[in-house]
Amino acid sequence: MSTTLADISAELDAIRAQSLWKVERPILGRQSAHIRVKSGEVLNFCANNYLGLAGHPELLKAAHEALATHGLGMASVRFICGTSDLHLALERRLADYLGMDDSILFAACFDANGAVFEPLFGEQDAIVSDALNHASIIDGIRLSKARRFRYANGDMNGLEAQLKAAREGGARRIVIVTDGVFSMDGYFAKLGEVRALADSFDALVMVDDCHATGFIGPQGRGTPHRVGVKADILTGTLGKALGGSAGGYIAASQPIVDLMRQRARPYLFSNALPPPIVAAGLRAIDMAEQGDDLRARLFGNTQRFRSGMAAAGFTLLPGEHPIVPVMLGEAKLAQEMAAKLYDMGIYVTGFFFPVVPRGQARIRTQMSAAHSSEDIDTAIAAFTAAGRELGVI
Repeated sequence: MSTTLADISAELDAIRAQSLWKVERPILGRQSAHIRVKSGEVLNFCANNYLGLAGHPELLKAAHEALATHGLGMASVRFICGTSDLHLALERRLADYLGMDDSILFAACFDANGAVFEPLFGEQDAIVSDALNHASIIDGIRLSKARRFRYANGDMNGLEAQLKAAREGGARRIVIVTDGVFSMDGYFAKLGEVRALADSFDALVMVDDCHATGFIGPQGRGTPHRVGVKADILTGTLGKALGGSAGGYIAASQPIVDLMRQRARPYLFSNALPPPIVAAGLRAIDMAEQGDDLRARLFGNTQRFRSGMAAAGFTLLPGEHPIVPVMLGEAKLAQEMAAKLYDMGIYVTGFFFPVVPRGQARIRTQMSAAHSSEDIDTAIAAFTAAGRELGVI
């Protein structure tokens, strides 16, 4: 074995020894609240399927129709011959839904966040980022030559200090970047305060709304609409509440979107989204916009689960979002708890370093509108039994 492969093997052994090894457990069939795995049917409590639209018959119908009329894929990037009428329709629909001038599609929101910074912000500029921002934002910022400033999660005094430092340092453009919802914790960004500070320092606000679009705020329009403020740049995904398939977007003012079409590398050098996914996304936005009943069921399930788990004695991070982290501390315990629950018919996943800080391992549960009250109660009972067996409660 070469020295390089020997070093990699040693690194892999260390990952296993620290109980940080990630295991993939195949689902046999479509994503839903009830899924099939090798051992039989289990309840899924860790999908981003917030509105229960993944595999929904209406979305499948839209995808099948587009498959028949527009084919499987475009076999090209957008500016060559990869733009379909469906792409233009979805970009217009997203912009209108989110209250923006225009939007632009990417293969995933990871690509959207990787695309946005380099064309807009250079050596004369400053990016001010929340410390708990998603990895895709961190990677996107690294691609820009802009100066980087960071503030502790949700710390508005820290944000103000960093904005002052950026402005006093002579920054031409300043952008504050934050997740709308911090995905590991389920916390909402303080967008009202962020917007006020941005206006005080003549800064832009960019929000990654992946864990909000479709189910947070009026008609599911996201975290800025939840508190009645305007973001200058919104990124998001079709891969969570809006059908659970693939695709990301940037929504912004017309000049920003136009610059993305000219300069954003993941857009210019990646194949266009497949038409069936685009057609399903169009239908998903319609369903989300009209989905007050789905949102009511989702948040009812969230409250039921939170109350039951707290009564059982589990340590939960506070909040109201359908992300409900069950805190366990150590990676090994999180792995053991997830494995025991899987054997009991509850599909969840342990989260540990480097996904979350060391010592803050957890099982991040996620509620769905597709869960019934009985599903919620079954999960609470299983967590309680497993928690007692492992000494968690």
